[in-house]
Amino acid sequence: MTERVPVLVDCDPGHDDVVALLVAHRFCDLVAVTTVSGNASLADCTRNALVVTEMFDLAAPVHAGCDRPLVQEAIHAPVVHGEGGLGGATVADPTRSVGDAHAVEVLVEATRAREGLWIIPTGPLTNIAIAMRLDPRLVERVAGVSLMGGGIRIGNVTATAEFNVWCDPEAASVVFASGAPLTMCGLDVTHQVRVGSAEVERVRAVGGERALFLAAILTFFAQRYGEHTGVAAGPMHDPLAVLAVTHPGLFGFVDRHVRVELGGGQRGTTVVDQRDLPGPRVTNCSVAETVDAPALAEIVVETLELAAR
Repeated sequence: MTERVPVLVDCDPGHDDVVALLVAHRFCDLVAVTTVSGNASLADCTRNALVVTEMFDLAAPVHAGCDRPLVQEAIHAPVVHGEGGLGGATVADPTRSVGDAHAVEVLVEATRAREGLWIIPTGPLTNIAIAMRLDPRLVERVAGVSLMGGGIRIGNVTATAEFNVWCDPEAASVVFASGAPLTMCGLDVTHQVRVGSAEVERVRAVGGERALFLAAILTFFAQRYGEHTGVAAGPMHDPLAVLAVTHPGLFGFVDRHVRVELGGGQRGTTVVDQRDLPGPRVTNCSVAETVDAPALAEIVVETLELAAR
């Protein structure tokens, strides 16, 4: 890819969100970072975004968004990400300040100001859903929405529900029904792209504050996955939502219809219609079903090595 696509990353940092921001900085024109309650509280996620943009000299402004889902109370993931969202690293408070505008306002205005803008949500979809409700024409202006969330056959909070969608299924339902051009990177593919001890040592070997920070958070992330799944390597969930835009040739996409289950024991499940039906199908999402995992993992590690210098 040669052209730097304009992107806005809506995130809840979160270890893999950090990597997604660095991948976006390397390959895209990162116009803004917006935060949402998810992996940690909104305050912690916003602080983490400010820490990362400052440490790695990312020029994009940071704007805070919604501090809870549309309907239910806020849910966080300290078991995976630590109490503050970036377990494993101790960093000083950022000197940068969060922007005055609310993330939802920024989302709406950015789509008006930048032609060809991609929105890349790597956390719960609360901000995105409210922006779409506030300005229904947003779905016509964006180049696309490339989200990390859901799954075809597996979940990670329940047997069928993935965390980002499960945290705010009402918001996810709004987004999937919006008519926007959607790309979905779910657990079926993100679990295939992992960073473990060998990759962490490549980053650590660069030396310096940035390398030590990245090595610390990636080690923590991998260890937590090892404790809970037996595989001591962290899945690069969120970077794949960026790479689906910048390196689409490394993915196998299939147009599917996706809806979000809002009730019963399957709440938060993305129901992906894989039926082979006669006649034209009604689809609303380009779903990543296969990935070139070695190539994507190498891009991620190379990005971290470059960012650490």
